Amino acid sequence: MSEKLVNAIADMREEEALALVKEMVESGSDPMAILDSAREAMAIVGQRYDAGNYFLPELMLAGEMLGQITEVVKPELAKSPEIERHGKVLIGTVEGDIHDIGKNIVAFMLDVNGFEVLDLGVDVPSQKFVEAIQDFQPQVVGLSGFLTLAFDAMKETVEAIQAAGLRNKVKIVIGGGQISEDIRKYTGADAYGKDAMVGVSLAKKWIGAE
Repeated sequence: MSEKLVNAIADMREEEALALVKEMVESGSDPMAILDSAREAMAIVGQRYDAGNYFLPELMLAGEMLGQITEVVKPELAKSPEIERHGKVLIGTVEGDIHDIGKNIVAFMLDVNGFEVLDLGVDVPSQKFVEAIQDFQPQVVGLSGFLTLAFDAMKETVEAIQAAGLRNKVKIVIGGGQISEDIRKYTGADAYGKDAMVGVSLAKKWIGAE
């Protein structure tokens, strides 16, 4: 893990972070070590956000940096031995909501932790989740939403999964914005994740990959 890279990302020094990543790739660094550094940095960003030192603009910039770093590292990952995959996770932002920073961070963290991830994107209707569960056959489904209107969409999505006879085949985790235990109960989900690492831990626990 590169402490310089961790600090550059966590301190929002975008140009320096990307230059370091390119330098590390060119010098033959292990792509997983680069992603581990990014993961560590994102955990620090999350802590600073929780502490009130970082706000939405910093989260957005961190999400952008992650996307750029992933693009640089992806071709190198393709050359390295296949990461052993623990299981499948389906993720998406529910209908009516177009926020994707948190979802993208969770999808990234799941990917580098050895999960096969299918990201449906944003504003995803409940029926699309149902169809994707039937096709992709994940063990875990992540419903993301930042706005309060997402709560009803999450509830409707869980109900649609139930109506399709698929509820006992998947564990459902919700996350984003104002999510709490009360909202989890309201939606009928199995758990809620207050941050990306909680989401990863839940997926590992449910799939038996701890």
